[in-house]
Amino acid sequence: MEDYNPRLQRAYLDIVENQIKANDPPQTRETPDRLMAEGISESDAKLHIAGAICYETWDIMKNKKTFNLQRYLRNLKNLPREPKV
Repeated sequence: MEDYNPRLQRAYLDIVENQIKANDPPQTRETPDRLMAEGISESDAKLHIAGAICYETWDIMKNKKTFNLQRYLRNLKNLPREPKV
């Protein structure tokens, strides 16, 4: 049995797709290419990006803060490493 919610995962992947399509921020669109050049599949690359978005969402909800674009971009740059504060 999987230990994730497939609907929630789909929602985060939709956010990734929307950011890529809108090229907003551009770093989201660039990240899959960089990760695929490192040998990561396209689907896994998008899951990594979704993880960075999830991290930001968690921080917004837990700490009642606004979206931290600078941290999000830093975490995208550092993928596939885990997102950090």
